[in-house]
Order: sequence, then structure tokens, then C-alpha cells
Amino acid sequence: MGLKTITRPHFPINDVEAEHNPRDYYVALAAFVGVALCFVIDSVAGPDLQLALGVAGWVTLFVFLAGESAHVRAQVLVAVAFATLGEHFASIYMAGYTYRMENVPAFVPPGHGIVYLTAVVLGRSGFFQRHARKILQFVVFFGGIWAALALFGISGRKDEIGAILFTIYLGFLFKGRSSMVYLGAFFITTWVELVGTALGTWNWAAIDPASTLAQGNPPSGVAAWYCLVDAVALAGSAFLLQKIERYNLKRLGWLKFVRLSGIKNTTK
Repeated sequence: MGLKTITRPHFPINDVEAEHNPRDYYVALAAFVGVALCFVIDSVAGPDLQLALGVAGWVTLFVFLAGESAHVRAQVLVAVAFATLGEHFASIYMAGYTYRMENVPAFVPPGHGIVYLTAVVLGRSGFFQRHARKILQFVVFFGGIWAALALFGISGRKDEIGAILFTIYLGFLFKGRSSMVYLGAFFITTWVELVGTALGTWNWAAIDPASTLAQGNPPSGVAAWYCLVDAVALAGSAFLLQKIERYNLKRLGWLKFVRLSGIKNTTK
């Protein structure tokens, strides 16, 4: 069974006609550059500078969100909340990975929002829509090579967790509801992990504390975590928007948000 059969209807048809929205590429480029710049600055930062990076991260995220629909805004905010809780559990409590100053830096929560939004804009971009299956083949091939080499310790530290995560990622990629988002997530999360670990922003434990399996720095299939984030974001955003629409937004002072977001106002 070929890729076309496996992925239908989650991927666009071959050579689909798709418009190029320049904003999608600007957001993606800014995110890739901004991530690297943030990690370079953090490598010499103290607590105050980390806090400033956090403020800059939130400003950047809200600027990006200003041009998005209500649904995307809600998804990003839910993703930020869920990922931030996950950071404190996985890093602070479980010590699966540790940040340079053994904290969760202030730039991490907005950073998760920017990474998630970047996966969204890449997935919906004209380039990804037009070349979805070619990009899919690239991701499966190179991601699989990375996972295989890491599993046997050929490319560095032995990485059993990465192989498991990559297998989970493939399941999301081929059968998930947001396949194009997962495709975009591979590129931005791989960039984040490679740059972040290279600069010492954080380091993954050699042995995963939950499973006691060997773990790479970074694990090869790390994009799988953003598939989980997306699943929670989709469900949580639908609930959030329903609640916003249900309550009297005018009395709560949210009328401006309603107008900007395009949510139907039922206030009479």
C-alpha cells in the first residue's frame, strides 16, 4: 500500500493548487531565527535576562496571534497551558531533561506557543500543501534513519526512547486528524531540539526516569510530543470557544475579542 493510499484523506492530493500566503512564511522564518537567537542569548543569561527573554517571547507570540483566527488563537493558548504543565512535570518533577539553571525559563511557555503556531503555519502553507507527499517522504526517510542510527548508538548516545517516539509520531502522521500540522512540527521541533541541546539550554537525561530506557540528547522522535499537544489543543480549544460563546461576553468585557475573532455574539 503506497503513501497515497495510507494518508488519504489526511494529506492534500498530489500537486494540489494552493495559494502562498506570505505571512505564513514570515512567521515561520521569524520563529526559526528567533528560537536560535533566544537560545544563544540564554547561554550567557542570568535570571533577569531570562525574564526579559520571556517578556519578548510573549510579545512575539501575541503579535503573531493578532493575525490568526479565533480557533487558532484558542488552540495556541491551550497548547501553551498544557505544554507548560508538562514542562514542570517532565523537567522539574521527573528530571527527564534539565534546563541550564535547573528551572523552567520564562521564555519556555510562550516558546511552546510559537513552536505550535509555526507547525500550524507550515502545515497550511502553499509550499507544504503543494508538496505534502514529497515532504512526507523526506520526513519518514530522514526521521527513520535518525531513529535507527540513534537506537543502536551509531550516531552518538544510545536512544531507545527516540525510536519509540518516532514510531508514535508515524502513527499520528498517517492517521491523525492534523497530519499537516504534524508534518510541520517535525521541522520546527527538530530545529528547537538540535539548537537547544547543542547550546546547553537543556540536556536530556541519559536514562529516561519513567521507563529506565536509554534516551538521546535529544531523542530522535521528539516531534511526537507535539502531536499529543495538538490533540489536547484541538479538544481544549473547542471547549474554550463554546464557553466563550455561551456566556455573556459583553458583560465580561470581551466584546472586542468577539469582534476580532469572528465569534457569533448571542447577546441581545
